[in-house]
Amino acid sequence: GSKGRRSIHSLSNESIISDERIEEILSEVLTHMTSGFNTQATRMVVFLREQHENSHAVVKATVLFYEDRAPFTLLEAKMPIIKDKFTEWSDHASGMCQLAVWTLLEAEGLGCNLQHYNPMIDAQVSEQWNVPLEWRSKAQVVFGKPAGTPREKTVEPVSGRLFIHGK
Repeated sequence: GSKGRRSIHSLSNESIISDERIEEILSEVLTHMTSGFNTQATRMVVFLREQHENSHAVVKATVLFYEDRAPFTLLEAKMPIIKDKFTEWSDHASGMCQLAVWTLLEAEGLGCNLQHYNPMIDAQVSEQWNVPLEWRSKAQVVFGKPAGTPREKTVEPVSGRLFIHGK
């Protein structure tokens, strides 16, 4: 459930699961996650070990999430009345992929946290790892073996955020 999915910032680069299992999880998310008009525009770039250490932190790995605008070009021309919605729907798909990756990695015993280093790292990543600048950088899921516990979390009452009708 969602109770176990917490931001863990104290991480080590020790391996809990294989690189192959990480790839399997990410491939599963990209294969099965829904996207508006089945555009499948989410892209993931993964830094493992020393590649990761060259990016921005010393942990097991980081998944960088991007949205490729190319699949939307034809759709926007075909459906100009809703062309302004495609970016929003693309963001929804990216967010669902981020949550799924985080949840699945957490289920494997890894600790994760979500970061937003973009646009600070975009040019460096693009140049060093040939990531197209046309891809829109969305977020990064940083993960590794938990080396600490999550920070204390305060929660606003659900009663002011959840509204059920017809009970």
